[in-house]
Amino acid sequence: MHRHLLQSSFFGGKYEDLILSGVSCTGDEDSLADCLHDETGHVECPGKDESIAGVICTTVLPDLVPDEKEIERSTYLEDRELLYLQCAMEENCLASHAYRLQENNDYGWQYERRRLLRFTARIGNVGTTDFRPFLPKHAWEWHMCHLHYHSMEVFAHFDIINQQGQKVAEGHKASFCLEDNQCQEGIEKKYACANYGDQGISVGCTDTYLHNIDCQWVDITELPTGLYFFKVSINPEFKVPEISFNNNAATCYFFYNAISARIWNCTLGRP
Repeated sequence: MHRHLLQSSFFGGKYEDLILSGVSCTGDEDSLADCLHDETGHVECPGKDESIAGVICTTVLPDLVPDEKEIERSTYLEDRELLYLQCAMEENCLASHAYRLQENNDYGWQYERRRLLRFTARIGNVGTTDFRPFLPKHAWEWHMCHLHYHSMEVFAHFDIINQQGQKVAEGHKASFCLEDNQCQEGIEKKYACANYGDQGISVGCTDTYLHNIDCQWVDITELPTGLYFFKVSINPEFKVPEISFNNNAATCYFFYNAISARIWNCTLGRP
C-alpha cells in the first residue's frame, strides 16, 4: 500500500480544531504524528484549505526516474544570439540579465550572445501505473512557440549549485508536454502532445526532451568558471504522487572552464 500526503479540504476537516502545526512529511510515515512538526495541542495555522492535511492510499503509483547517464553523455556548451532565442525569452528560459538588456533597449541587444549549458532529459516511468498530470485538461497552458499544450507548469528544475550549497545559476522551472517517446518492447505508446492529445508517461516508457529543444538548458552566461554541482529534479514540487521521490533527481559534478563543460558522476537522489 502506498500513501500520498496532501494539503486539501476535499475530505473535510474545515470545522475541526487544529492540533498539529508545521507538518512536513516524506510520505513514508505510518501516521501524521510521525511527520516532522512544530507544535501540538491548540494551534493556529494560516490559510484555510492549506491548513488541512490528508492522506490518499493506493496500491498502484507511477515512479519517475531521470536517466543520469544520458545527462552525462549529452551535455555541451552553445553560444547563441538573443535574436534566435525569442521564443525561449517568451517562456522565461533565460537568466534575468538577458531581459534587462531587452528592457533597456540597448542598441543591438538582439546580437548579444548567451552561453547555454545544453543537455538531454530522458525520464522513464518504472512504477506500476501511468504518470498523469495533476491539472485537468482544460487547465493546460498553450505554448505558441512550440505549438502544443504543456500539462505541468513545473515539471523539472535545472539548477547549478556551488560548493556551499547555494544556487548560482538561475534555476529554470521547466514546463513540459508529457508523452511516450520510447517504450519497451511489447508496450504500445499511449500519450502524445500533438493535436491536443492526452498527456502522460506510460509504465515502461520514457519521455525525452532532446538537448536541441528550446529551454532544454541552463543559461550560464554570467557564471564564473569553477567546480559546481548540476542538479536535474523531476516532479520537484511533489504535485503528482509516486512510489518514491528518492530517485527523482540526478545530481552531478560540473566543471566549467569558459571554453568547455564537463559533467560526470551523476547520482540519483531526492529533489
